[in-house]
Amino acid sequence: MTASAIRVIPGAYRDSLLLLNATRVMTDNTGVSWASAAMANPVVVADLAVRGFASEDLAGADANALVLAARAADGTAAESAVSRGLAVLFPAQGEPGEPATPGRAAGEASRLDQPGPRTVAAAVARLRRANVAVVSVPGDYAALTAHRALSAGLHVLLFSDNVSISAEVELKERARRLGRLVMGPGAGTAFLGGVGLGFANAVRPGPVGVLAAAGTGAQEVMALLDHWDIGVSHVIGVGGRDLTAAVGGLMAREAIGVLDADPDTEAIVLVSKPPDPAVASAVIGAAATTPVIAACLGLNLPDGVLAGAPLAPTLEQAAQRVAGLVGTPVPGLTDVPAEAVERAIGRIGAGRTAVRGFFTGGTLCYEAQVVLGERLGPVHSNIPLRPELGLPAPPGAHTCLDLGEEEYTSGRPHPMIDPAARIEIMRSSAFDPEIAAVIVDVVIGFGSHPDPAGAIADLCADIVSAGAAVVAYVLGARGDRQGIDEQRHKLAEAGVINTRSCAQAARVAAAIAARRPALATAAPW
Repeated sequence: MTASAIRVIPGAYRDSLLLLNATRVMTDNTGVSWASAAMANPVVVADLAVRGFASEDLAGADANALVLAARAADGTAAESAVSRGLAVLFPAQGEPGEPATPGRAAGEASRLDQPGPRTVAAAVARLRRANVAVVSVPGDYAALTAHRALSAGLHVLLFSDNVSISAEVELKERARRLGRLVMGPGAGTAFLGGVGLGFANAVRPGPVGVLAAAGTGAQEVMALLDHWDIGVSHVIGVGGRDLTAAVGGLMAREAIGVLDADPDTEAIVLVSKPPDPAVASAVIGAAATTPVIAACLGLNLPDGVLAGAPLAPTLEQAAQRVAGLVGTPVPGLTDVPAEAVERAIGRIGAGRTAVRGFFTGGTLCYEAQVVLGERLGPVHSNIPLRPELGLPAPPGAHTCLDLGEEEYTSGRPHPMIDPAARIEIMRSSAFDPEIAAVIVDVVIGFGSHPDPAGAIADLCADIVSAGAAVVAYVLGARGDRQGIDEQRHKLAEAGVINTRSCAQAARVAAAIAARRPALATAAPW
């Protein structure tokens, strides 16, 4: 038996980043099996109804209402979870509508104790030295809010998605005229002047600039360079559509110009899923003096060069190549867990031949498909390399899922923040008897769950006990608060094979599924 608690607060808008943080805090309560803090749009209300919340519990729940709901082992735990969420969303008071909690003595009040500004102009008036606005509002309002930030003289990190291409082009053309950057929409990662925004990692400053139309792709390059004691100058995310023909690289051309002019940037990595080749060539050509490595996953050219920039087939190889450009050559990732691969091959049954990937990072999912496809053949996905490789997949097919896509996150937090959605999907589909190897990514750093490895370790142990191998890659830097060594240790204790890059995880999974240990070794470049 479980108990539930729910609170609907009309006219109390909170942005998605704050809602995601509140959901994480609620979920972390002892005894809580599920929790959510969200704006009560129709999708959220429908999901709550499916979860058994009665219509009378949802009275007043419209798109302008805030709803906090939890399920737990008992009523006390459920109510406690909702109270913790309220404390995140209303830090200056107790229950909404009650008098504010007494704060500091007279004269000691901080600006942080004041009610939050409700407009961009009010925020700028409060923090006059700010030069970047992070926009995280529903897509219907995101473009207007971003325009207001531009009018206030700010660069924009547009975290919101569901922004039309026409609105994106209009925003970026205006930003170019104003000499500003619009990073996004759907830009989840940036690292500007040593400050991480969105999902980012605690990396050291250094000579490599990253221009990314792919968030976790940028994080992968940042993290690999950090492990090799190479830092980054800036990471500028421009949104996944910027390098398409429809958008034309409007912001990528501006961003690469910024990096090219930066005296602290000695080399640039361009990270993207397959771009429009002509657009990507124009972007690379905008770097007048700084060498560029192009990590355009899935883009294959006969000579392996795009507009004079070497093409790297994986993020791992892009990081290796740019390391050489800045004078710190590094070896390939040769520390393949060979003994673990051999044990897994010897343990799994003969009928197990398929690979399943359950990813929180879309670029990592895409890269895994590239690597697996080279070694095993077609891989199906909700973000497929080719349209004919979409879902549903035929029985026994290799499959990689990006669980951060909208079909999995509508009305609930991103799986990097709340692992519940991935756990649910894995429990329902990671135990099929044809599966030889399961791949999971564990992304740590700013914005991510405080213990993502711990959250999935028991499930991974169950999958291993059921007969499949589990291969994991922990994406993170040594300075990340979750502790990369601790995360790897928790997975290893669950019988998981740890790897040093996402590409290596895909190679190891392919080797196990094909019973060919040599497939775990990286191809020379």
